[in-house]
Amino acid sequence: MLVVDDNEQNLELMQAYLEDLGCPVLTARDGVEAVRMVEEHQPDIVLLDVMMPRMSGFQACKKIKSDPTTRDIPIVMVTALNEVGDIERAVESGADDFLTKPVNRLELLTRVRSLMRVRQLRRQLDRTLDEMRRLRED
Repeated sequence: MLVVDDNEQNLELMQAYLEDLGCPVLTARDGVEAVRMVEEHQPDIVLLDVMMPRMSGFQACKKIKSDPTTRDIPIVMVTALNEVGDIERAVESGADDFLTKPVNRLELLTRVRSLMRVRQLRRQLDRTLDEMRRLRED
């Protein structure tokens, strides 16, 4: 899992909330670093702040979702913005979900668990389809 936020306190809080899941949590402090880490580590989920230096969360999300090797990684936009236009922009950027700061711990964990399950099912489906293709070729 990758948590991206330019505010150190927000990163620490999100990491503390996610400890219960028992999975490794990587961090990045801006969109440029997030894109690089997604390419290198292929995390199961990205929790992405919107307002950051160098590259916004919207831009980073669009870049991650435009790459065929990373487009299936679920992205949750996490932001203090809560205008309908911001939600629309997040969806247009390719976000899979949206959380408003301050983040509620239970809501965060519930959504992350759900997206992790979807990610796991997607991987199982891809493996099954690959196996079916292989069997047809034999």
